[in-house]
Amino acid sequence: MTPSTTAPSPLRLYGRDDELAALRSLLELLWRGEGGALVLAAPPGLGRTALLRAAADAHRGRGPVLYATAASTGRSVPGGGPVAPLGPALAAGLAPAAPYPVITPEALARRLREPGTGHPLLVCADDAHAWDPASRSALTVAARGLGPGSRTAVLLSAADGTGFAGLPTLHLAPLDEGAASALLDRLTGGTALGADPGTALVAAPGATPGAAPGPAPCAAPGMTPAASGTASGSALGAAPGAEGIDPVVRAELLREAAGNPRLLAGLTGRLTPGQLSGRTPLPFPLPGGEAVLAAHAERLDGLPARTRTLLLLAAAAQEHEPEDAGADALLLLRAGTRCGLPQDFLDRALSGAAATDCLLQRAGSRVHFAHRLVARAVLHHAPRSHRRAAHELLATLLTEAGDRSSPGAPTSSSPSPPDAPAAAPPPVPLAALVQRACAASGPDAELAARLEAAAGAPFPHAERSAALARAALLSTEPALRAARLAAAAEQAGLAGDPALARALLARTGPRAPAAAGPAPEPARGLAPYVHGMLALRSGPAADAHETLLAAAALLGPHDPRRALDALLGAAEAAWAAGDALGYLAAMNRLARTPPTAGLEHYRAGMCAVLAGRTAEGHALLRRCLDPAGDPVAPAALLRAGVAALVLGDIAAACRAGARALAAVRTRGPDALLPQALEHLAYAELRAGRHSGARAHALEGLHAARRTGQPNSSAHLHAVLALAASVAGPAEACAAHADAALTGAGPHGLVQAVTLATWARARADLAAGRPAEAAARLAPLVGTGPGRGHFAARMLAVPCWVEAAVLGGRQPEESRELQAAVDAFASWAARTADPGAPAQLARCRALLASLDEADARYAEALDHHGRADGDFERARTLLLYGQWLRRRRRTRAARGPLRDALVAFQCCSARVWADRAAGELRAAGEPVGAPRDAAGGPPAALTPQQLRIARCVAEGATNREVALRLSLSPRTVDHHLRNVFAALGVRSRTELARLLGPVY
Repeated sequence: MTPSTTAPSPLRLYGRDDELAALRSLLELLWRGEGGALVLAAPPGLGRTALLRAAADAHRGRGPVLYATAASTGRSVPGGGPVAPLGPALAAGLAPAAPYPVITPEALARRLREPGTGHPLLVCADDAHAWDPASRSALTVAARGLGPGSRTAVLLSAADGTGFAGLPTLHLAPLDEGAASALLDRLTGGTALGADPGTALVAAPGATPGAAPGPAPCAAPGMTPAASGTASGSALGAAPGAEGIDPVVRAELLREAAGNPRLLAGLTGRLTPGQLSGRTPLPFPLPGGEAVLAAHAERLDGLPARTRTLLLLAAAAQEHEPEDAGADALLLLRAGTRCGLPQDFLDRALSGAAATDCLLQRAGSRVHFAHRLVARAVLHHAPRSHRRAAHELLATLLTEAGDRSSPGAPTSSSPSPPDAPAAAPPPVPLAALVQRACAASGPDAELAARLEAAAGAPFPHAERSAALARAALLSTEPALRAARLAAAAEQAGLAGDPALARALLARTGPRAPAAAGPAPEPARGLAPYVHGMLALRSGPAADAHETLLAAAALLGPHDPRRALDALLGAAEAAWAAGDALGYLAAMNRLARTPPTAGLEHYRAGMCAVLAGRTAEGHALLRRCLDPAGDPVAPAALLRAGVAALVLGDIAAACRAGARALAAVRTRGPDALLPQALEHLAYAELRAGRHSGARAHALEGLHAARRTGQPNSSAHLHAVLALAASVAGPAEACAAHADAALTGAGPHGLVQAVTLATWARARADLAAGRPAEAAARLAPLVGTGPGRGHFAARMLAVPCWVEAAVLGGRQPEESRELQAAVDAFASWAARTADPGAPAQLARCRALLASLDEADARYAEALDHHGRADGDFERARTLLLYGQWLRRRRRTRAARGPLRDALVAFQCCSARVWADRAAGELRAAGEPVGAPRDAAGGPPAALTPQQLRIARCVAEGATNREVALRLSLSPRTVDHHLRNVFAALGVRSRTELARLLGPVY
């Protein structure tokens, strides 16, 4: 064999920074003459061998390396201890030399010490769990004795650390999504933006320059380093074509690999370029995981027969359950008893992990495998006849349980009359049908049809998805198989698992080939429908709109219910995108379907309002506020809430939102929970219930993340930003607004952008930065590019008018302000929002002359007295008090400012309360200052000096401070000189440090 003269590229490990740091610490101690030991414990495929190889590569320039590994059979190897120093045979990837006979711990210790007399020795023992107990014990005892002066380090890799008591153990976790995605890019020749480039364990200074790292010592013949959880330049696969890897295929590979790098490499290597790019359907199940499953299964051979039987039953019992739900402990107990397993063994195995070698774990009434891949390995390793027997037994038990729980099941107390006709057999439970499908030896059209028919209400969506996916596997016709996979994807999406939904859709392919035969008519639009509904929650709104319109056209003649849902989804996407015409087009197409009376009132009412026929639309929408039905569908209640908001009936919107949330919590679907919480939180914001809105929006944000709905997350971040613009702190408002804009911008969610921008502007107003607030709001309330959402623009007009006036409007802006107020007046006349007249009067007061403003403020406060909403009333009082104080009517200003302070405190608007307190102090009334209660430097300043100092500490110039506080620049300069003298500072920078951040 002629060795290659080309040095391979450095070994790269993804997501293993912490592990590499631990190895580096061990080696650095070794190089300083302090020996030690470390056990790397992990299931197969997580990169134990790759880490050992990285350590050996890093140490090679400092001293010899002894490398030992168990035989490939995985059984206990007598004397499978360290072999000769790493030499040409191992460097070429060949098997190690023949194992030594069993040696005593003393002999092994001597063996470890001998090569270490001149240079530090690193011993790498791979797969040490597979050695016989005597060898493991000898190595453990020898490793315990290593320490300062030994100049020897032992690095072990094992499936677990139970056989190496007393040695430090590092447990490897699966790769996180970022690291796994970076590895997948490397395997397919792609490059993800911001992907982790991987980390190499670099030798410390003094290592041999240019030393080429050797291949993975334990890799099987032909195995690339990537299969051991690494990626090197020489092992990369070719790119899947110009299209790159399809996002849905990427998600399915990452999901199926579950953070196991070797499994990810195996799955990726078995897919064709067409499958990777999404042009052809993915196989089901995905091939390529056989080697990892076999490695997991090697551990099973040494277990007792009864343990292997229980593990097989547990793995089989998970097949009819939702993913990661585990198995029912009672079902396993009955199955084990029926198999003749001893009762005491079952009690121990199902209540503790020791009886099953820690492979099974109990959590309440559920039994889970310690590692997800172990269950698959158990099924993969068991003989076909054993698997089939397990599934048939479970099907029988589930059928018996269903028969006993059926309402029509006969009992001993109610015998049937002799002449009674024979009763129809009770339906077979869905779980039993799934188990029978698992036991099937091949495609079975009849069983597939029974599964599809049974997979309906009242079963949870996750169970229905699993059943439909199993029915697809049994289907004999490719087109019918694709239709059932699409139906399974729909149910997975409703269950809040969009990743599984996309994976199932990926197996349907872009479209059924002509040779596959015609698809059933109702199923032709099902895949586009599911794609559109998923995009509605996690993709660009425009894409969801167009996809759902196309799906509705395909579904309309054969599946009117889904066609109606598709049109409603298209309308929702257009609403989120701020596309009023698109919304009207989708809603008008609903008239061609036969909707219910309530839905027709909603459709016609919304179309009338957007078309300018406000009175007609409001009359129709009022008929939607109390939807009929028992129980009322959550979607109908959400529409009722939207109708109430359009009407301005905020109390009705809150009631409908609370009912919708209760309905979703009670009956599902899980995918609707983020929307229910978002609608309720927004209604509570409009009602001034900011604390409740924040609590519901936070819960909705967690639900959106859990169910994979980034679009809902963007909307909920916007709601949280609005809540924080009232209650503070300013950092929370900025963080939520930035998160909303980051998620909403690429997906065209104009509604979320509008609300987030409004929130930032309102926070600027609270902090006394009206010019910045006006700059944010001017594009939203205008008519040019960047205008806000058609349903939210008017809500932001009062804030813009306030910001523009307080910020020092220019004469040319007065006409724009007056036009905006006139438009707001027109909207206020049409809405039933009780707070709109008060806000309109406040806007007119801000624009009024000196003689008219007082009466306008009084009018606004009179309207506030007839409506709820402490926050808006407090804002009007604050503006009125400011106006009075600037007219030098300080005594008259104290009353409104005091009332504003109390009202802000009542609604937990802390930032606004601080602003009101500052105005009240400037009016000459002492107000407690919690931040200065300790007698700090601000206590030496007058209220006016403190307000000026705060503005300067924020970075404002004298002219900006004068504009903000309605003072002359000369007055600001005079006060600032006194501030510097009182505090003993000589620069604005020192003043900012002394006062600290202002919230």
